[in-house]
Amino acid sequence: MNDELKREARTLIDKIVNLRDLFDLGDKIERRKELEDRMGQADFWNDQDAAKTTIDEIKTLNSVLKPFEGLSQTAEDLQAMMELAIEAADGSLDDDIRYSVTEGEKAFEAFELQSMLNGPNDHCNAFVTIHPGAGGTEACDWADMLYRMYTMWAESHRYKLELIDREPGDVAGIQTVTIAIRGENAYGYLKGESGVHRLVRISPFGSADKRQTSFASVDVLPEIDDKIDIELRDDELKRDVFRCGGPGGQHQNKTESGVRYTHLPTGIAAESRSERSQHKNDALALQLLKAKMIRMEEMKREAEYAKAYDEKGEISFGSQIRNYVLQPYQLVKDLRTGCESGNPQAVLDGRIDEFINSLLRTRLSKGDDAVKKGA
Repeated sequence: MNDELKREARTLIDKIVNLRDLFDLGDKIERRKELEDRMGQADFWNDQDAAKTTIDEIKTLNSVLKPFEGLSQTAEDLQAMMELAIEAADGSLDDDIRYSVTEGEKAFEAFELQSMLNGPNDHCNAFVTIHPGAGGTEACDWADMLYRMYTMWAESHRYKLELIDREPGDVAGIQTVTIAIRGENAYGYLKGESGVHRLVRISPFGSADKRQTSFASVDVLPEIDDKIDIELRDDELKRDVFRCGGPGGQHQNKTESGVRYTHLPTGIAAESRSERSQHKNDALALQLLKAKMIRMEEMKREAEYAKAYDEKGEISFGSQIRNYVLQPYQLVKDLRTGCESGNPQAVLDGRIDEFINSLLRTRLSKGDDAVKKGA
């Protein structure tokens, strides 16, 4: 067994051992045991809601602990193989050790990314809202391109999609769109997409072949579970209904099925127009409003509230997180992490995992403050 292989194996073993403290896994193991003991009590199923909450928490803990236990077994097996290889001293186990190190590194990286999603709402589904900014028709088209990008990303991860609200642009693209992306950790992965996205390209709408810069804002919110109590007093809510287009023909713009809720103390509003039923739109709009309230509290804790919710102002250069350049060269660059791709079309086709993962790794290594400062 050569020294380089021995060093690689030892490094992997040490990294796996250090995971326990890095992600507070000891506390998670104790919490799981406490919940499993509760499940074993004779009266556990007397309160169905409490029982479901306990089971859901165990599932969440196991989503981290089961992979960690698998990694721990990998470290033990690798240690045993190293001891046998040293004793044999003939290199006969080198290929097995090299394979175990390669597979172990892949599993370690996957676990590391999974464990970065440790925020209180990271496990939630996500609402993604996109608005065009400076750029007129160009910006509306850009917002529609981003809508397509996130839709394709969600489909590639087999997440479920639901259109909550969509208003078409006057000429092309969209004025606004909100979609629900539902699946494990959807919010945790997508929350870093919130911010302003900038596009540079040759305008497809003009004849002068001039480069055009367009902006669109993306806002990602957690879909809050009904078990989380968000107090919304009736006297602080304004409810409006409005006409919205049906599938066409005689139903077009005839029914007041769209619903908009406004939280008067904060001015935060949410609406839904995607359903023909006013009752369904009412429920969706209220759910989206609750999600915005939760996100507001998150951003307050992150010291981001004033910057992002206190008059966003014009969506332009000031708050952008990522550039997409199609002409005169091709490059997508995240301004927070420096992550780049020379294949914008692939990115716009939904291949944004490298940007998502890069931000997660940066936050793990430098902390959230470093990312917010553009580190």
